[in-house]
Amino acid sequence: MSPRSASVNEELRRRSRERLLQATVDLVGERGYEATTLGDIADRAGSARGLVSYYFPGKRQLLQSAVHRLMHRTLESALEREPRTADGEERLARAIDAILGLAREQPLLMRTHMAGILQADGFVRCPEQQHLAELLRDTVVRHGSLDVDTDYPLLRALLMGAVFAVLLPGAPMPPGALRAELFQRYGLAWELGIPPGDEPPGGTHQRVDDQAAQETRSDRRSTRSK
Repeated sequence: MSPRSASVNEELRRRSRERLLQATVDLVGERGYEATTLGDIADRAGSARGLVSYYFPGKRQLLQSAVHRLMHRTLESALEREPRTADGEERLARAIDAILGLAREQPLLMRTHMAGILQADGFVRCPEQQHLAELLRDTVVRHGSLDVDTDYPLLRALLMGAVFAVLLPGAPMPPGALRAELFQRYGLAWELGIPPGDEPPGGTHQRVDDQAAQETRSDRRSTRSK
Protein backbone atom coordinates (compact mmCIF):
# COMPACT_ATOMS: atom_id res chain seq x y z
CA MET A 1 0.00 0.00 0.00
CA SER A 2 1.45 3.34 -1.05
CA PRO A 3 1.74 6.07 1.60
CA ARG A 4 -0.92 8.77 1.70
CA SER A 5 -0.12 12.01 -0.05
CA ALA A 6 0.44 15.23 1.87
CA SER A 7 -2.89 16.61 0.64
CA VAL A 8 -4.76 13.54 1.89
CA ASN A 9 -3.08 13.78 5.29
CA GLU A 10 -3.95 17.47 5.48
CA GLU A 11 -7.60 16.74 4.71
CA LEU A 12 -7.71 14.03 7.36
CA ARG A 13 -6.26 16.42 9.92
CA ARG A 14 -8.79 19.09 8.95
CA ARG A 15 -11.69 16.66 9.36
CA SER A 16 -10.36 15.46 12.70
CA ARG A 17 -10.09 19.02 13.97
CA GLU A 18 -13.58 19.83 12.72
CA ARG A 19 -15.03 16.82 14.58
CA LEU A 20 -13.40 17.97 17.81
CA LEU A 21 -14.80 21.48 17.39
CA GLN A 22 -18.31 20.19 16.70
CA ALA A 23 -18.16 17.76 19.62
CA THR A 24 -17.15 20.64 21.91
CA VAL A 25 -20.13 22.75 20.84
CA ASP A 26 -22.51 19.83 21.31
CA LEU A 27 -21.24 18.71 24.71
CA VAL A 28 -20.76 22.12 26.32
CA GLY A 29 -24.17 23.16 24.99
CA GLU A 30 -25.70 20.06 26.62
CA ARG A 31 -23.75 19.72 29.88
CA GLY A 32 -21.90 22.95 30.51
CA TYR A 33 -18.19 23.65 30.61
CA GLU A 34 -17.20 22.10 33.93
CA ALA A 35 -19.10 18.88 33.27
CA THR A 36 -17.39 18.37 29.92
CA THR A 37 -13.90 16.83 29.89
CA LEU A 38 -11.40 16.67 27.07
CA GLY A 39 -11.84 12.91 27.16
CA ASP A 40 -15.59 13.33 26.65
CA ILE A 41 -14.92 15.54 23.65
CA ALA A 42 -12.45 13.09 22.13
CA ASP A 43 -14.91 10.22 22.62
CA ARG A 44 -17.79 12.15 21.03
CA ALA A 45 -15.55 13.09 18.09
CA GLY A 46 -14.28 9.52 17.68
CA SER A 47 -10.71 10.74 18.12
CA ALA A 48 -7.76 9.74 20.26
CA ARG A 49 -7.40 11.78 23.46
CA GLY A 50 -3.92 12.88 22.40
CA LEU A 51 -5.27 14.61 19.29
CA VAL A 52 -7.07 17.19 21.42
CA SER A 53 -3.78 18.31 22.95
CA TYR A 54 -2.12 18.18 19.54
CA TYR A 55 -4.54 20.71 18.06
CA PHE A 56 -5.36 22.86 21.12
CA PRO A 57 -3.32 23.94 24.16
CA GLY A 58 -6.27 23.53 26.54
CA LYS A 59 -10.03 23.21 26.98
CA ARG A 60 -10.65 26.96 27.15
CA GLN A 61 -8.87 27.54 23.82
CA LEU A 62 -10.75 24.62 22.29
CA LEU A 63 -14.07 26.05 23.41
CA GLN A 64 -13.34 29.51 22.02
CA SER A 65 -12.32 28.05 18.67
CA ALA A 66 -15.44 25.87 18.65
CA VAL A 67 -17.77 28.78 19.39
CA HIS A 68 -16.03 31.04 16.87
CA ARG A 69 -16.53 28.30 14.28
CA LEU A 70 -20.22 28.09 15.17
CA MET A 71 -20.55 31.87 14.92
CA HIS A 72 -18.71 31.96 11.61
CA ARG A 73 -20.84 29.20 10.09
CA THR A 74 -24.08 30.70 11.41
CA LEU A 75 -23.18 34.16 10.13
CA GLU A 76 -22.09 32.84 6.74
CA SER A 77 -25.33 30.89 6.36
CA ALA A 78 -27.38 33.97 7.25
CA LEU A 79 -25.52 36.25 4.84
CA GLU A 80 -25.71 33.85 1.91
CA ARG A 81 -29.20 32.47 2.36
CA GLU A 82 -31.77 32.86 -0.41
CA PRO A 83 -32.69 35.29 -1.70
CA ARG A 84 -29.02 36.21 -1.90
CA THR A 85 -28.28 39.90 -1.81
CA ALA A 86 -25.42 42.36 -2.07
CA ASP A 87 -27.40 45.08 -0.29
CA GLY A 88 -25.30 46.34 2.62
CA GLU A 89 -28.22 47.18 4.88
CA GLU A 90 -29.86 43.78 4.47
CA ARG A 91 -26.57 42.00 5.08
CA LEU A 92 -25.88 43.99 8.25
CA ALA A 93 -29.41 43.24 9.48
CA ARG A 94 -28.84 39.54 8.81
CA ALA A 95 -25.55 39.66 10.70
CA ILE A 96 -27.15 41.26 13.76
CA ASP A 97 -30.02 38.77 13.73
CA ALA A 98 -27.65 35.82 13.33
CA ILE A 99 -25.53 36.71 16.37
CA LEU A 100 -28.50 37.61 18.56
CA GLY A 101 -30.13 34.37 17.42
CA LEU A 102 -27.20 32.36 18.78
CA ALA A 103 -27.66 34.00 22.20
CA ARG A 104 -31.30 32.89 22.20
CA GLU A 105 -30.75 29.40 20.82
CA GLN A 106 -27.51 28.46 22.60
CA PRO A 107 -27.65 30.34 25.93
CA LEU A 108 -25.49 27.95 27.96
CA LEU A 109 -22.83 27.70 25.27
CA MET A 110 -22.69 31.43 24.56
CA ARG A 111 -22.72 32.37 28.26
CA THR A 112 -19.79 30.03 28.84
CA HIS A 113 -17.96 31.54 25.87
CA MET A 114 -18.44 35.09 27.10
CA ALA A 115 -17.31 34.14 30.60
CA GLY A 116 -14.15 32.59 29.17
CA ILE A 117 -13.27 35.73 27.24
CA LEU A 118 -13.54 37.77 30.44
CA GLN A 119 -11.17 35.48 32.32
CA ALA A 120 -7.40 35.74 32.51
CA ASP A 121 -6.75 33.93 29.21
CA GLY A 122 -8.82 36.55 27.41
CA PHE A 123 -9.54 36.54 23.71
CA VAL A 124 -8.05 33.66 21.74
CA ARG A 125 -7.04 34.35 18.15
CA CYS A 126 -7.47 31.28 15.97
CA PRO A 127 -8.40 30.41 12.35
CA GLU A 128 -12.08 30.25 13.26
CA GLN A 129 -11.97 33.71 14.83
CA GLN A 130 -10.22 35.05 11.73
CA HIS A 131 -12.96 33.65 9.48
CA LEU A 132 -15.57 35.34 11.65
CA ALA A 133 -13.65 38.62 11.55
CA GLU A 134 -13.41 38.51 7.76
CA LEU A 135 -17.17 38.12 7.42
CA LEU A 136 -17.90 40.97 9.82
CA ARG A 137 -15.36 43.25 8.14
CA ASP A 138 -16.89 42.51 4.74
CA THR A 139 -20.33 43.28 6.16
CA VAL A 140 -19.10 46.66 7.41
CA VAL A 141 -17.55 47.42 4.01
CA ARG A 142 -20.75 46.54 2.16
CA HIS A 143 -22.72 48.72 4.55
CA GLY A 144 -20.69 51.68 3.32
CA SER A 145 -18.03 52.18 6.00
CA LEU A 146 -15.42 54.81 5.20
CA ASP A 147 -13.20 53.70 8.10
CA VAL A 148 -13.35 49.92 8.39
CA ASP A 149 -10.55 49.71 10.97
CA THR A 150 -12.71 51.75 13.33
CA ASP A 151 -16.17 50.54 12.35
CA TYR A 152 -15.43 46.80 12.39
CA PRO A 153 -14.15 46.69 16.02
CA LEU A 154 -17.12 48.86 17.03
CA LEU A 155 -19.62 46.47 15.42
CA ARG A 156 -17.88 43.51 17.05
CA ALA A 157 -18.01 45.22 20.44
CA LEU A 158 -21.68 46.13 20.05
CA LEU A 159 -22.60 42.58 19.10
CA MET A 160 -20.63 41.13 22.02
CA GLY A 161 -22.29 43.61 24.34
CA ALA A 162 -25.74 42.67 23.04
CA VAL A 163 -25.04 38.96 23.52
CA PHE A 164 -23.84 39.63 27.05
CA ALA A 165 -26.98 41.67 27.79
CA VAL A 166 -29.26 38.87 26.54
CA LEU A 167 -27.45 36.31 28.71
CA LEU A 168 -26.88 38.35 31.88
CA PRO A 169 -28.05 36.12 34.75
CA GLY A 170 -30.84 37.66 36.77
CA ALA A 171 -31.27 40.74 34.59
CA PRO A 172 -31.39 39.76 30.90
CA MET A 173 -32.37 42.30 28.27
CA PRO A 174 -35.09 41.35 25.75
CA PRO A 175 -33.46 40.47 22.40
CA GLY A 176 -36.08 42.51 20.55
CA ALA A 177 -35.15 45.68 22.43
CA LEU A 178 -31.46 45.13 21.76
CA ARG A 179 -32.19 44.48 18.09
CA ALA A 180 -34.18 47.71 17.89
CA GLU A 181 -31.31 49.65 19.48
CA LEU A 182 -28.75 48.22 17.05
CA PHE A 183 -31.01 48.75 14.05
CA GLN A 184 -31.61 52.36 15.05
CA ARG A 185 -27.88 52.96 15.50
CA TYR A 186 -27.15 51.73 11.97
CA GLY A 187 -30.23 53.23 10.33
CA LEU A 188 -31.79 49.87 9.48
CA ALA A 189 -35.50 49.37 8.91
CA TRP A 190 -37.12 46.86 11.28
CA GLU A 191 -38.35 44.74 8.36
CA LEU A 192 -34.83 43.84 7.23
CA GLY A 193 -33.16 40.59 8.26
CA ILE A 194 -35.47 38.28 10.20
CA PRO A 195 -37.80 40.43 12.35
CA PRO A 196 -38.82 38.58 15.53
CA GLY A 197 -42.44 39.77 15.28
CA ASP A 198 -44.83 42.02 13.42
CA GLU A 199 -43.77 45.12 15.30
CA PRO A 200 -40.70 46.40 17.13
CA PRO A 201 -40.83 46.91 20.91
CA GLY A 202 -43.27 49.74 21.63
CA GLY A 203 -45.42 49.28 18.52
CA THR A 204 -45.55 50.86 15.09
CA HIS A 205 -44.83 54.37 16.34
CA GLN A 206 -41.39 53.20 17.39
CA ARG A 207 -40.57 51.24 14.27
CA VAL A 208 -36.90 52.12 14.70
CA ASP A 209 -37.92 55.64 13.67
CA ASP A 210 -38.25 54.78 9.98
CA GLN A 211 -38.04 58.37 8.85
CA ALA A 212 -34.76 58.84 10.70
CA ALA A 213 -33.52 55.53 9.31
CA GLN A 214 -34.35 56.65 5.78
CA GLU A 215 -32.52 59.93 6.34
CA THR A 216 -29.49 58.05 7.66
CA ARG A 217 -29.44 55.81 4.58
CA SER A 218 -29.83 58.81 2.31
CA ASP A 219 -26.94 60.63 4.02
CA ARG A 220 -24.77 57.51 3.75
CA ARG A 221 -25.47 57.13 0.03
CA SER A 222 -24.73 60.82 -0.50
CA THR A 223 -21.41 60.55 1.37
CA ARG A 224 -20.47 57.40 -0.54
CA SER A 225 -21.09 59.07 -3.91
CA LYS A 226 -18.75 62.00 -3.18
